[in-house]
Amino acid sequence: MRNNVLDYLNEIVKEKPHKTAYSDGTVSLSFLEVYGQSRSIASFLHRKGIYRKPVVIFMKKSPLEVAAFFGAVAAGNFYVPIDEEMPAGRIQLILDNVQSPLVICDESTFETAKSFRLGAGEAVLFGEAVSGEINDAALEEIRRRAIDTDPVYIVFTSGSTGIPKGVAACHRSVIDYIERLSEVLEFDGDTVFGNQSPLYFDACLKELYPTLKFGATTYLIPRELFSVPVKLVEYLNTYHINTICWVVSALTMISAFGTFETVTPKFLRTVAFGSEVFPIKQFRIWRNALPEASFTNLYGPTEGTGMCCYYRVEREFAENESIPIGRPFPNREILLLTPEGRLAGEGEEGEICIRGTALTLGYYNDPVRTAQAFTQNPLNTAYPERIYRTGDIGRINPAGELVFVSRKDYQIKHMGHRIELGEIEVNVDMIPGISMAACIYDEKKAKIILYYVGDPAEKELAALLKTKLPRYMLPNKTVRLESLPFTANGKIDRVALKKRYEAG
Repeated sequence: MRNNVLDYLNEIVKEKPHKTAYSDGTVSLSFLEVYGQSRSIASFLHRKGIYRKPVVIFMKKSPLEVAAFFGAVAAGNFYVPIDEEMPAGRIQLILDNVQSPLVICDESTFETAKSFRLGAGEAVLFGEAVSGEINDAALEEIRRRAIDTDPVYIVFTSGSTGIPKGVAACHRSVIDYIERLSEVLEFDGDTVFGNQSPLYFDACLKELYPTLKFGATTYLIPRELFSVPVKLVEYLNTYHINTICWVVSALTMISAFGTFETVTPKFLRTVAFGSEVFPIKQFRIWRNALPEASFTNLYGPTEGTGMCCYYRVEREFAENESIPIGRPFPNREILLLTPEGRLAGEGEEGEICIRGTALTLGYYNDPVRTAQAFTQNPLNTAYPERIYRTGDIGRINPAGELVFVSRKDYQIKHMGHRIELGEIEVNVDMIPGISMAACIYDEKKAKIILYYVGDPAEKELAALLKTKLPRYMLPNKTVRLESLPFTANGKIDRVALKKRYEAG
């Protein structure tokens, strides 16, 4: 039985040593090279006496960064990925939290790393860490002592207080996730992944570890291509990419601008999406372009080790419908809890809570926020049992499928009515000529502000919405933009929209 994520690597390197494991189109590493480099880095860490510690990996997105991740794990440590595209203030908060003894850098990040407060830690180049002799005996002893509740990584999510939260995941939860995700999406040795997310998000788990499990291949797609849809699809075709697991905004960036009229992704057979609601108008464009592909909606928070629910799309949806998030992966349960702590009835809204092996260890060096989010299951008073409260609101539809409604903090009280901003966005997305839409709310002035990309003029759109929305849901201000801002992970950046609004 596996109790360490690197068991996948140790097994596959014997079967497919020379097959390409990870590539960005310029640099490629075979499974044998990943295995060798990770063990060299692990031996380097062992010589420095670094064991069961957070090891910061501060490198540009590349196959070498992946090898550094595995090197930290092979040495009995856990990796903390950061990236130059993060704000400097956020990087410093992360470094202050983890107090890592070592920051592994590449040539492009080394000087930047040294400019931060590293405490008792030091910055070293990847080339130095990978160049030493491998100590097989020491690494085997480290592996013998490993258990499945040891951490694998810490990834940082945004905190409501402005202080990022470091989610620590263990081998047990990551292995469970990879096994269940692979079963649901039917990965195999012929899978060629196209990775969209930065490597400092847990979203990359969907590609990095199934690649090891099956001896598949992952292409780390350059970020700049996601602003040039035609070249992005051409990249998919060049490398015969047949499987993508992307945030919705990355997909709609392609479909909303007529890309498929120029080029279509010829090899795609598996399309998984999540993190945002997929506008049905845009989803239909994708499905019409790829009639033979499977489409699966995924849902899950970082605190639940990646995705925890799925829905294979096999029926048609009206434009005012939302694609369900379906049902939980095997070996986890979703509880819809009301504010009173009881299970929500059919059609009744409740907070989506997760129980099972998928739960992460909590927030690193943050017991207070861990205790707030990871709580005792109120339905079980007989023994300790943690659940994670996602802060998401859901309901069960008449077909027995779980449907995402909104974030708890995305509901507003406006003109005496409880409103979901997402409902306004869905109605805007249905209007011909609209490519994308996002709403924010000014609580002080009690105003709904709608930003959109599309053909209708602002006054024209406002008039159209009067025929679709009740008066209390109508935006108080409508602003047309050339493009919407996106976060590093490809989601619509509502924080940036709010700052734009506040700046006038």
